[in-house]
Amino acid sequence: MFKIFEPNKIFLINSKTSKYILFLFITVLTIGLVEALFLSPEDYIQSHSVRIMYVHVPSAWISLGIFSLIALLSIVSFIFKNKNFSIIAKSLAPSGFVFNIIALVTGSIWGKPTWGTWWAWDARITSMLILLLFYAMYILAWRIFDKNEKVIKITSVIAILGVINVPIIKFSVDWWSTLHQDSSVNILSESTIHSSMLVPLLLMTAAFSLFSLLIFLMKYNTELIKIKNKGLDRL
Repeated sequence: MFKIFEPNKIFLINSKTSKYILFLFITVLTIGLVEALFLSPEDYIQSHSVRIMYVHVPSAWISLGIFSLIALLSIVSFIFKNKNFSIIAKSLAPSGFVFNIIALVTGSIWGKPTWGTWWAWDARITSMLILLLFYAMYILAWRIFDKNEKVIKITSVIAILGVINVPIIKFSVDWWSTLHQDSSVNILSESTIHSSMLVPLLLMTAAFSLFSLLIFLMKYNTELIKIKNKGLDRL
């Protein structure tokens, strides 16, 4: 059922597709930066500081999406006893961790001119910090524990517990009174953000997603090389 996820096949696919993804990433990023920095309007209240949104929001979305995917892969790996899903999840974690940090740092930079402070224990900020801790625990667990079966179980538990925080981050602005505004971009309902800002936001999200994919491919290829060096043809 999961033959398409065999390491040798994915290694071959990765080697062929990475250069195309890199070209696409540079193209989308260039267009996104032009839209975000020059063509999109300044906010009537926040002025040009609103442009931090084009880095902050995509970074937050991607960090949430990657952790959700890690949790899903961990559950599938636990159910079907397929170790390769755990290796895929492990390879996704570094980019998710980095984008989580970027989201917190850019949020802090954006918060200074907007809220008058670098940091506030706002519900969304705090829950994003908690997500960063789960990312750190997940990555450290892979480094600390040597036994393969043990580390897969431990990291799966961390991912499953951590994913409970994802909907808390998403709905924190609806459940509590926070400094963050309500969601402006909605999938199931009409978005309140103007198209002049939505287009560059989506372009930057696409660019960051492609960058995450590149990081994943490099990390995953490294894991496959480790497997080959151990003399294993499969997990």
